[in-house]
Amino acid sequence: MTIKILTLFPKMFDALRDGVTGRAIESGLADIRLYDIRDYSENKHKKCDDTPFGGGAGMVMTPGPVYNAVAAADPFHSALRIYLSPKGERLTTAYARALAAESRDLLFLCGRYEGVDQRVLDMCFDAEISIGDYILTGGELAAMVVCDALLRFVPGVLGSPESAEDESFSGSDGLLEYPQYTRPFEFLGEKVPEILLSGHHENIAGWRREQSELITRRRRDSAIGASADAVKADKTGAENTAARGADTACAEKIHKGVKGGKRGD
Repeated sequence: MTIKILTLFPKMFDALRDGVTGRAIESGLADIRLYDIRDYSENKHKKCDDTPFGGGAGMVMTPGPVYNAVAAADPFHSALRIYLSPKGERLTTAYARALAAESRDLLFLCGRYEGVDQRVLDMCFDAEISIGDYILTGGELAAMVVCDALLRFVPGVLGSPESAEDESFSGSDGLLEYPQYTRPFEFLGEKVPEILLSGHHENIAGWRREQSELITRRRRDSAIGASADAVKADKTGAENTAARGADTACAEKIHKGVKGGKRGD
C-alpha cells in the first residue's frame, strides 16, 4: 500500500519507522512517501500561509503550494485524496478497515494554522477525516493515527490476523476489549483470574464477553444497546452480514468521495 503525505513538517513522520508501522515499511507492505509543501511554494521565502480574508486570528495555508504539491504527488488523480480536518468524518474501525482495502494509493494533506484555503480543498480533495472532536496544532499527528489504524488491517502487517479483530471496536457488537494478563501468575499479591488457567475455551470466551460488557457499560453506555442487538444477531448468524455491510457502506462512501472526487489537475 502506498501512502503519500503532504506536510510542512516531514520529520515528524520519523515516528512511523518504529514498531509495527516500521516493520510494514521495511517489509514492503507499506510505502510512505513524504512531500514537503514548502518545496512547492513559488514564494522566494517558501512562505505557505497568509492572513485570512474577512479578518480573524491566525494564518491560513495558501492554495498555491498545496495545489502544486498535489499535482506533483498525484498528477493524474489516481489516489484517494484526504484532508485531515476536525470537520471531517470521524475515523472508526470500519473506516480504517475500508481504507486498508482501498485499491488506490492514499494521499493525506496535513493542515496547519487556522486551516487550508477552501478553494484548493474543493478543487483537489475527495474526503476529509477527523480523529476526534478536539483540536491539534496540525494534521501530522492525525495522519499518523490514520496510518497506524489502517495499516493494522493490511494483510501481513500484524503477526496474527486475529490481532486486528479481537480488540476494542473491532467486532460488530462495538464492545471494548476484555482485560489481558500474562506471566507471572502472581504480581505483588494480585493473581490472574483462575478461569484463564482452566483450559476451558468456552468458559474463557464467556468470561471475556462478560468483562467486555461490564467495561463497556461503565465507560461507553451508548454502546450497550448495540451490543444487545449484536447478541441477538449472533444467534441467527446475522452479525457477520451486518459487519460486512458496515464495511461495504464505508468502502462505497470512500470510493464515491465526499465531494464526488473532484480533480485538481
